[in-house]
Amino acid sequence: MTEKELRKKAMALPQQPGVYIMKNKDKKIIYIGKAKKLKNRVSSYFGSHSNHSLKVIRMVENVDDFDYILVDTEFEALVLECSLIKQHMPKYNILLKDDKGYKYIKITKGEFPRISEAKRIDDDGAVYVGPYISNFSVKQAVDETLKIFKLPRCGKQFPRDYGKSRPCLNGFMGLCSAPCAGKISQEEYINSVNDAVAFLKGGSQAAVRDMTRQMNELSENLQFEEAAKLRDRIRAIKNLEEKQKVVSINVPEEDVFALVNGKKKACFEVLRFEHGRLTDSEFWLVDSIDDLPSARFDLIQQYYSMRSRIPSRIAVDGDIEDEELLLRFLESKRGKKTEFIHPQKGEHLAIVKLCIQNANERLAQSEGRLGREFAALEELAVLLGLPKPPEYIESYDISHTFGADNVAGMVVFHNGRPLKSSYKRFSIKGFEGQNDVGSMSEVLTRRFNHYYNDEDGSSFKILPDLILLDGGQPQVNAVLPVIREMGISVPVFGMVKDSKHRTRAIAFDGGEIEINSHRSAFTLVSTIQEEVHRFAITYHHKKHKKNSFSSGLLSIEGIGESKAKALLKHFKTISKIKELSADEIEKCPGISKKNAESIYNFYHKM
Repeated sequence: MTEKELRKKAMALPQQPGVYIMKNKDKKIIYIGKAKKLKNRVSSYFGSHSNHSLKVIRMVENVDDFDYILVDTEFEALVLECSLIKQHMPKYNILLKDDKGYKYIKITKGEFPRISEAKRIDDDGAVYVGPYISNFSVKQAVDETLKIFKLPRCGKQFPRDYGKSRPCLNGFMGLCSAPCAGKISQEEYINSVNDAVAFLKGGSQAAVRDMTRQMNELSENLQFEEAAKLRDRIRAIKNLEEKQKVVSINVPEEDVFALVNGKKKACFEVLRFEHGRLTDSEFWLVDSIDDLPSARFDLIQQYYSMRSRIPSRIAVDGDIEDEELLLRFLESKRGKKTEFIHPQKGEHLAIVKLCIQNANERLAQSEGRLGREFAALEELAVLLGLPKPPEYIESYDISHTFGADNVAGMVVFHNGRPLKSSYKRFSIKGFEGQNDVGSMSEVLTRRFNHYYNDEDGSSFKILPDLILLDGGQPQVNAVLPVIREMGISVPVFGMVKDSKHRTRAIAFDGGEIEINSHRSAFTLVSTIQEEVHRFAITYHHKKHKKNSFSSGLLSIEGIGESKAKALLKHFKTISKIKELSADEIEKCPGISKKNAESIYNFYHKM
C-alpha cells in the first residue's frame, strides 16, 4: 500500500483501545504497539513526519500494511501487546534480550579442591552448588568465599605445584593461604574448603554462628592458634558485611532503574536489592532513544515480563509515560501492591545516582570512552536541555590586540576529548578594529559556508551537536540569527567568565545558567574554554609577531608584501636577515641586488 492508502485505512479505525500490528511487503511483523484510541494513534504515522523521530520514519517507510485487534480497555491492550511482542520480537520495537541462564558454583574433587563459577553442570565428578539465576550473585559469592577462607584463585595446580614456589602477591597480602609455598597442609586446606562450602550453602549468619561455637571450644581446649584462624574468618565476614552496607537501602526489597541515552546507543541499567543488600546487577545496550518516558515504560514492562520477582518498591531516574497503567500491569502480575518512587534526596537518590553512574560506565565502554567523560556530557546535556549528550562540541574564541591582528580559534571536542585534527583558525577579514560580536558573527558564517560548499571528507562537513562561544549573551544573540538564516539547527550557548577569567556560567538567548554546582559539566566546560582561549591567543601572537616583522620589511623602499613574505619564508626570521650581507640576501628568490642593498642598509644604517 502507498502511504496515502495506509492513512485512509487508518482513518477508518474505531476510536477504542486495541493493538496495531505493522507489516512489511513480505508480510513480516516489524512493529507492534498499543493505543487507547486506535484511529488517532495509527493515523499519526501516516501523514506529516515533522514530529517523528528518524527511527519512526524508517519504520513507516517499510510498512506495507497493518492489522489490528480491538479490546475493551487500555490495560487489556497493554497485556496483549506484551504477549505479542514476546512472541514475534518485531524489528522496530525496543527489545531486551534475556540471556540469563542458570549459574552454578563448582567445587572440584581431588586432594586440593578449587571453588569457581560455572555456567553448566558437567559430568566431571565435581560438586555443584546452585542453580542461581543471578550471575552477579554467583561471582560475588565466589569472590567473597575465596577471600574469607584464603583459598587460591591462581592458575596453579595442586598437588603438582604444592610447595614449589614463592607465594604470589595475594599470599604476601594474606589473601591466600599460599599452598604453592607449602604454608598450609593438605588437611588444613580440605578443612578450609569444607568450611567455605558450608558458608556458601548456609549463608554468612549460619557460618558465623558455627565458627563462633568452634572458636570458643578451641579456646577452652587451649588451641589458641586454631581459634585465632576462626576469629580472623569471622572478622573477614563482618568486614565484608560492613562494606556491603555502603551499597544498601533500608527496605526489604527494591529495584532501581536508570536509562542513560547516548548519540548512538542507550544503556538500561537495573540494580536489585533484597533484605537491604545489593543482590543483582543487569544492563542492556539498545539503540539511542528519542522519547525517554515512553522508553522507560517499554523497558520496565519488558524487564518484568522476563522476571518472576517484582518488588514492593521500584525507583526510577525519570518520568514514565502512562505510569499508572504500568503500575497496574505490575501489580496484576505480582498479586500485591507495588509503587514507583522518583527519589529527590537521601539514600534512595544516592542509589539511583549509583545506577546512573554504572549505566554511564557501560555506555562509555561501548563507545571507547571513559565513564567520567560520558557522565560529564550527560550532565551537560541535562543542564542545557539537550535531547542527548553532545558527541561533537565546537567552541570559538576571538583574540586581538586593541583591534589589531583580529583572529578566531575553533576547537572541537569529540566524546569529551579534544579532536585537534579538526581545529581551525580564522583571520578576521570583514572589518578592521575591535568588534568581538561582529567577529564571532563573521566566523560562524564562514564556518557554515564551508559546511555547505566543501567537498565530502572535509571536517567542516561534520555538523556539531553543540556550539560554545567564549562570551555572554551578546555573542549568542549575534550568532543565533546567522545560523538560523543559513538553515542550521544547532544549540548555541556562551561561556561566561568571572573577574579572574574562570568559567562562571553558561549564557543563552534568555539569560544565564549557573554551572559551578554541576561538577562534571563545570570541569568539561572549563576545559573547553581554556583550550579554545589557548588556541586562539596562540594564533593571535603568531600573527601579531609575523605582522610586526612584515611591517618592518614593508617600510623598506622597494619591498612590498610579496617580497616581505618571500624573505620571511626563505630566511625564517628578521633576526636572521639582520645578520646577512647584501650578497647573501640577494640569494632569496625574487630579491634583486638593489633590494638586497636596501635591506642591508636599512638594518645597518646605525
